[in-house]
Amino acid sequence: MTAGPDTNWLSRFDRHLGSERRLADTTRLHYARELHALRDWCLAESLTDWSAIDSHALRRFIGQGHRRGLSGRSLQRRLSAIRSFFRFLVREGALQANPADGLSAPRSPSRLPATLDVDAVSHLLDAPSDEDDSLTVRDLALFELVYSSGLRLAETVGLDLSDLSLEQALVRVTGKGSKTRIVPVGRKAVDRLRDWLSHRDSLAAGGEQAVFVTRSGGRLSPRSVQQRLRRRASSAGLAVGVHPHMLRHAFATHMLESSGDLRALQELLGHADIGTTQIYTHLDFQHLAQVYDAAHPRARKKR
Repeated sequence: MTAGPDTNWLSRFDRHLGSERRLADTTRLHYARELHALRDWCLAESLTDWSAIDSHALRRFIGQGHRRGLSGRSLQRRLSAIRSFFRFLVREGALQANPADGLSAPRSPSRLPATLDVDAVSHLLDAPSDEDDSLTVRDLALFELVYSSGLRLAETVGLDLSDLSLEQALVRVTGKGSKTRIVPVGRKAVDRLRDWLSHRDSLAAGGEQAVFVTRSGGRLSPRSVQQRLRRRASSAGLAVGVHPHMLRHAFATHMLESSGDLRALQELLGHADIGTTQIYTHLDFQHLAQVYDAAHPRARKKR
């Protein structure tokens, strides 16, 4: 049995992702998973070195994933990880050229993200609850902030007290790739956050800087947020399965409906590429069609 490509390069690449590119641990785990899948495939194909992998081999590897049912998006992420790894090998002098350059993965049909309309969000956030319970107060502050400012779940649970400026109604957010942005916080979210901070000190462990903490005083986990939101949505009688990212989608959709400013929305969401933001123009189409039907003199229905 062949030894397969050297795993030391995978370790060096992982250190590069952490120290130089400063990628999050979850992103590094994703890269490692995809590259170990490639190495396992190389073992089965009797490819013993990274330099033995050419563009034809990579096409076969991506094709295998496609036949096994991986979506176009998953294959694109896999190819992105591979491309970055081989770029690193070229930089380090281990390869002369990147065999992944110019390759593309099969595309999946675009799926619009699930979202909530304004009435559903209001029903979710304003449903009666025990306002004297500290964890409920915390949950409402967190959910309001996600919807108010369009934050990702990881960004929200990662907030420290120093990131909040309630006097100015602003929050500093560290997003993907350790990029920082400052976004406004709505009045309702500011009120909820003030309420939560008055409860927080009785729960937070000494020296804990996280804005959102658990009953035991440590930083709240994404998994806990997902579970708490799901329970609240269920008790509020919402038929759809609600998850935190749905509130971010609702923020984006409602902002675009009201402003039509795609570039501003890109900045608020922290998207590096405006193409990512453009999906919300599709979500907004039904609203635009309704405005057109109501306003255009040749489209208005007869009374």
